[in-house]
Amino acid sequence: MALSYEFLIERADQAATEASGAKLDNVRERALRSEKAWRAMANQVREVADNRETARVERLAAGSLAPLA
Repeated sequence: MALSYEFLIERADQAATEASGAKLDNVRERALRSEKAWRAMANQVREVADNRETARVERLAAGSLAPLA
């Protein structure tokens, strides 16, 4: 299953909210680590999508890809 950027950002935001409301240091730290991981995954998904689009445009410009209808 491919994870969407929006889903990953929602999880990161949820972890950030959990961290801000945590009373215990270890719970806050765990939530902050979780937020960092979710945001890293979201950035990776966005980067892959951007790279695919760039490659598609380059192939289209080179004439090796038919334009989408």
